[in-house]
Amino acid sequence: MDIVVCIKQVPDTTDVKIDQKTGTLIREGVPSIVNPDDKHATEEALRLKEQFGGKVTAISMGPPQADDALREVSAMGVDELILLSDRAFAGADTWATSYTLGQAVQKVGYDLVICGREAIDGDTAQIGPQMAEHLGLPQITYVRKVEVQGDKIVCERALEDGYEIVEAKLPALITVISDLNKPRYPSVRGIVDAYREKEVKVWGAADVSCDENCIGLTGSPTEVKKTFAPEPKGEGELLEGTVDEMARQLVVKLKETNVLRQVG
Repeated sequence: MDIVVCIKQVPDTTDVKIDQKTGTLIREGVPSIVNPDDKHATEEALRLKEQFGGKVTAISMGPPQADDALREVSAMGVDELILLSDRAFAGADTWATSYTLGQAVQKVGYDLVICGREAIDGDTAQIGPQMAEHLGLPQITYVRKVEVQGDKIVCERALEDGYEIVEAKLPALITVISDLNKPRYPSVRGIVDAYREKEVKVWGAADVSCDENCIGLTGSPTEVKKTFAPEPKGEGELLEGTVDEMARQLVVKLKETNVLRQVG
């Protein structure tokens, strides 16, 4: 089974700051990590490879430094690494990004495409479903359990109040959540091979036969008007005393702020 897993290098969101003048994210000096959901996607791809054979190819779209994210999943056991990096890709929204990734996936060839549910720097959960549309594939999202049965895939899809069982004929695309598995730690041998032996293939727009009108800013119908950090809220107040005393204090304060009003 040939599996393609799509990963993204993202800033560690605990350290992200916003430039107050430009409204853009300050990425310089911020440590980058492999998007957490994408690690679960990688782990599932490796498990299926161990069960059915074949190979796992990881594809990432980003600047040259995204090479590090690909080498990290290589250390986990991924066979082939592809970085989509081209100035023509800059400024892409989810639609243009999913088109570009889809072009690369088509070139690689696949039985199954696995994506993380969403990236922590965007939280849109759009890339996987949009890729499926570009590729004309059946899709199952929010997957928490995977089974391959012959020429079909059977998944448990998480819902707010339970789950549903969905099956699709292969080839297909799935997006996965953290409940699915626990990503393995890279081995020492894997880390050494990832940085000394493995090649990261770098593909540009021409390499994946992209329509120039469908990539980067030109191919992006989404426009971000403003990015800002919410105003910090005031500090909370700690009430002290017995339970009855704190309850009385709370009622007084709620009345003072008109949250509670006396009727009649």
